[in-house]
Amino acid sequence: MVQFKGPDSSEDTAQLGAKAVLPETVDVNIRQLDPIPAPRAFINELPLSRDIIKLVRDSRRQISDVLHGRDDRLLVIVGPCSIHDAKAAKDYANRLGELKSQLSDDLLIVMRVYFEKPRTTIGWKGLINDPDLDGTFNIRKGMWLARRILLDVAHQGLPAATEWLDPITPQYLCDLVSWGAIGARNTESQVHRELASGMSMPIGFKNSTDGNVKAAADSCFASANEHHFLSINLDGHVIAAETKGNPDCHIILRGSTHGPNYSKKDVAEALTALRASRVGEAASHGVIIDAAHGNSGKNEVREAEVVEDLAARIADGENGISGVMMESFIEGGHQDPGPLNTLVYGKSVTDRCIAWPRTEELLRKLASAVRMRRARAAQDSQSGGEAQTHE
Repeated sequence: MVQFKGPDSSEDTAQLGAKAVLPETVDVNIRQLDPIPAPRAFINELPLSRDIIKLVRDSRRQISDVLHGRDDRLLVIVGPCSIHDAKAAKDYANRLGELKSQLSDDLLIVMRVYFEKPRTTIGWKGLINDPDLDGTFNIRKGMWLARRILLDVAHQGLPAATEWLDPITPQYLCDLVSWGAIGARNTESQVHRELASGMSMPIGFKNSTDGNVKAAADSCFASANEHHFLSINLDGHVIAAETKGNPDCHIILRGSTHGPNYSKKDVAEALTALRASRVGEAASHGVIIDAAHGNSGKNEVREAEVVEDLAARIADGENGISGVMMESFIEGGHQDPGPLNTLVYGKSVTDRCIAWPRTEELLRKLASAVRMRRARAAQDSQSGGEAQTHE
């Protein structure tokens, strides 16, 4: 059983009761208000070491370099669909960290560490919302656990990726995250575009659930510009935030309700549309392809086949693919959520995931594909130089 400590909030509870607004017209549908300590309290209790700060800063720069074409490696964002077990997350990070060190010349590996899950209707909304998977919704514990897990991942030398769903969550966690995503359901949201404009990391916008790529392109353009909006600071105070704009926003092709969109034709069409629009260099240089979700019908066997198809195309010299996303865990498939002591260890409680042995095989194939693409590019460059000499 996880021993939860976390910052004390007894003073906050007393203040909330003393300053509560009269209930006649406010909080009519609120059953309870549970105070959560300000972000700074969590950061002070679970701080970053100098080595972890360097890891986060360096990996953000490296991801930006891949997205802009300054680094010819392939960005690979891989890990569980969602995190529900701190021990299994650390175990997975240890395995991935060992492989990352072997493949770092060809792949920039970032671990998926997703704590918030958008639901089409209702369901388990992630570790932050319900860390015990039992409907007790101890969000204070969930936030503390999320931060601790991110530190565990960083200690394995791994950058972390997550989806930003709630606009308040980043203040608690973003110092430990190297890459962020805005999901298909939120890609047209003004709130999330404003949020992305001020984030200190590259942000990927997924195409809408109906396959609309223009909405994600508009998000990249909007997020590259400055915004002014209400937010909170590290001390939990309401502030008016003024952002500079984020130059590292880009597109994620994740398929749609109508089917996949990872084909060579889909990528070419998306890039043509992006280059004709007002998006920045990162978005117009290439796309990230999510092999899960609509591109595989949420089937882990099919997802692995999608990754293999992408590897073959990369090896053949196809440009425009900056990165690949994979949902992977220790065990393949998925199971229904429930208390930890009732669950299969290392198996997803949300979407189906590729098992670790198959994941390792696929990552090695992607690394080999990058080497082949690099050799092909060098050969083409040499051939071009020789042709110019003869002329």
